[in-house]
Amino acid sequence: MSLFATIRRTLPVAALAATFALTPLASAQDSTPAAGGATPTAYEAPADIGNLSGEINVDGSSTVGPITQAAAETFNGLAPNVDISVGISGTGGGFESFCAGDTDISDASRPINDDEATACADSSVDYYNFEVAFDGIAIVVPEGNTFLTSITTETLKSIWMGDITNYNEIDPSYPDLAISLFGPDDQSGTYDYFNEEILGDDANGDTITPAADYEPSADDNTLVEGVSGTEGGFGYFGYAYYEENQDRLNVLSVSADGDLANAVEPTADSIRSGEYAPLARPLYVYVSAASLSENTALQEFLRYYIADAATIAPSTGAVDAPSADLAASQEKLEGAIDGSVAPDSSAA
Repeated sequence: MSLFATIRRTLPVAALAATFALTPLASAQDSTPAAGGATPTAYEAPADIGNLSGEINVDGSSTVGPITQAAAETFNGLAPNVDISVGISGTGGGFESFCAGDTDISDASRPINDDEATACADSSVDYYNFEVAFDGIAIVVPEGNTFLTSITTETLKSIWMGDITNYNEIDPSYPDLAISLFGPDDQSGTYDYFNEEILGDDANGDTITPAADYEPSADDNTLVEGVSGTEGGFGYFGYAYYEENQDRLNVLSVSADGDLANAVEPTADSIRSGEYAPLARPLYVYVSAASLSENTALQEFLRYYIADAATIAPSTGAVDAPSADLAASQEKLEGAIDGSVAPDSSAA
C-alpha cells in the first residue's frame, strides 16, 4: 500500500528499516553547509544515533505529509528510539495545532498567513520555515477524457466560479457532458493557493472562493477516486497524487496567457523551473523555535530531512527543490540550532 493511501490520520512512524536508501556522507553538524549555487552538505549519522530518543509531533499538509512520513520512516531506521507521529489535517488545520503549541513541525503547502502568524504570536510560538520540496497543482480529468488536453487559467476560473458547467461550453466540439468538480476543502493549503492564483482577489482585496458546486475533501485519495470514477469529473490536487494515479487520470497542460499554444504540462522539470506557472510552488516545514532549541531528536531529524530531501521528495512523487534552495535551508537550520539565526516569526 502506498504512503498516499496510508497517511490519513495521525500515525506513529514504526521503528523499521529504511524504506528509502541512505547515502552516508559528510556530517551536516560538523561542517558549514554549502551556500549560493552549491549543493547541500550531505548527511552522515552520528556514531551514537541509535541511542537518540525523543518525540516529534507533526501535522499539516496532505501534500507535504507523505514527504515527511518518508523522511521519518528512513530516519527511524537510524534512530529507532525516536517516536515521530505524522498527521494530515491540511495546511490550515496543521497551523491551528502548531500555533496552539501542540506540534513541533507543521507541514505546509503555502506560507503561513497573517491570521495564523497572529495566532502563533498570541501563543508565544516562534517558528522557522524551511523549504524542502517543490510541487505543482495538477488539473486532472478521468483517463477516458481524451478530448480536453489543455486549458487556460481564465477558463479554469470560469469553471470554478460556476460560469462554465458543461464541457461543450469550453469548446462546442466537446461532448454535451456536465462537469463534476472535485477539490480540496478549505483547510487545505492547495485550496488556498489555487484560489489566490486562479480566482484572484475581490474589490476588497480578499481572495475569492469558488462559487461553483463541488465535492470537497481533505483526503486527496478521495479526490482521485471522485475524478477518476466520474465521467464528467474535473479536479485538482498536488502533482504527486496525479503521479501516483496516472493510470486512471489525464493531466491538463495550463496556459497562463490565454493562448493554448503556450500551455505547459506539469512535469518535474517544468515545476522546478517555474515554467508551469502559476501553479508551481515550494513546499515547507514550519518548526517550533522552542522545540528546536530543546529537542535534540528534532534537530537531528531535520538535519537528515533537509540533507536528503532531494532524494526523499521524488521517491514520494513530489519534485525535488533546487539544490541552492536546499543548501539555504540547511545553512539556516544550523543557524537556528546554534542561535545565530533569528526565528522567521520575528519578521512576521
